[in-house]
Amino acid sequence: MARKSNENTALFAGSTATQPLAARMRPRTLDELAGQEHLVGAGKPLRRAIEDGTLGSVILWGPPGTGKTTLAYLAAAAGQRAFVPFSAVSEGVPRLRVVFDEARERLALGQQRTVLFVDEIHRLNKAQQDSLLPAVEEGLVTLIGATTENPSFEVNSALLSRARVLVLKSLQVEDVERVLRRALTDEERGLGALKITVDDDVLRWMAVQADGDARRALTVLEAAASAIGAGGRLDKAAAQEALQTRVAVHDKGGDVHYDQLSALHKSLRGSDPHAALYWAARLIEGGEDPMVIFRRAIAMAAEDVGLADPQALQLAVAARDAYHMLGAPEGYLPMGEMLVYLATAPKSGSVKQALGAAFEAARATPGAAVPPHVRNAPTALMKSLGHGAGYKYAHDSETGYFAQEYLPDELRGKAIYEPGPFGFEKEIAKRLAWWARQRSEPGGGGAV
Repeated sequence: MARKSNENTALFAGSTATQPLAARMRPRTLDELAGQEHLVGAGKPLRRAIEDGTLGSVILWGPPGTGKTTLAYLAAAAGQRAFVPFSAVSEGVPRLRVVFDEARERLALGQQRTVLFVDEIHRLNKAQQDSLLPAVEEGLVTLIGATTENPSFEVNSALLSRARVLVLKSLQVEDVERVLRRALTDEERGLGALKITVDDDVLRWMAVQADGDARRALTVLEAAASAIGAGGRLDKAAAQEALQTRVAVHDKGGDVHYDQLSALHKSLRGSDPHAALYWAARLIEGGEDPMVIFRRAIAMAAEDVGLADPQALQLAVAARDAYHMLGAPEGYLPMGEMLVYLATAPKSGSVKQALGAAFEAARATPGAAVPPHVRNAPTALMKSLGHGAGYKYAHDSETGYFAQEYLPDELRGKAIYEPGPFGFEKEIAKRLAWWARQRSEPGGGGAV
């Protein structure tokens, strides 16, 4: 006979002294859920679907501790459906077959539908994800997947087409602070019976350190409460001791990693040294290899500063070499100097645009011949065929320039590189304008 409920329901429905504080304080209603107003605020479609018990298959994408598991359970409870959790880390297809068999039996016996909650759904391989499709398609189960990774990269398109993706946001500091206050005063599930006192500034500091993760905040609070005991006073020193070394939100293989690198690059491009320094520090605090930051900065120096300041690329490379020599923490100083220099340097994408134009022209004219006068002529035969004929050696000119054509006939006179208006490129523009005048003036050598 199918099980009417799963063994983990108690984690949500009640509280026991053996459960961690974060589990005991898990919201029992949507009103207790912190944050996510954009999804479950008053009148929002998702809230109505959960309260009406009509929520279909969804994938909940968001950072840790933002309420993904809670939303899944509340959706199942509101619709009086069986809530069946499945771990993508420790369980596989055989367990899914059992879940589906029980779901069929449950329907046949009591007309109770099943919510299959797949935690860390991005950990399922393609075959495992494919095994979910028939049950989802026939409505045997309502799939609620939870992931901290971008589902467009980690979940196959067939499954994505059968489930809505809902994006959960990191909790605001005020949201986490409310969660902590509720835990401190709740005598049934929280720490209210301990009569612990804590100053507002300490509570806010703990909320800030949680990085938008309510579960992390409650775990730290529980550790601090255990240390100071009933009737104790929770000061900042006790909170810091409980927190010990906070791990910054940074996942080298996940979206947060790439988002933070993107924020660093865009801060540099956008001429904001404050943000550039901040995102670099966040990456390093999260365990990033500084060489990743240097590689991104070197690429940015060429891509976004370019010839507006040719020193930028040299400084970026020198800063990387200095870090190799000094190591951390002294090596962070040349890194900081590099970041400030790149952020405050004049910007130009002209070389990047010129490269794009050059590749486009090369693909459009793959058979264009080299002009005869700039061909190599190492033999008498080549010279007799006209290779090199009429070529003017630039150093024979007093100005170091002769007006002659170097592009193939198909691209004759085409301007591929256009200098930007800032920094050193203003000087380049003057040179290009002078050479253009030489080509247009009578006796300027003309095009060969």
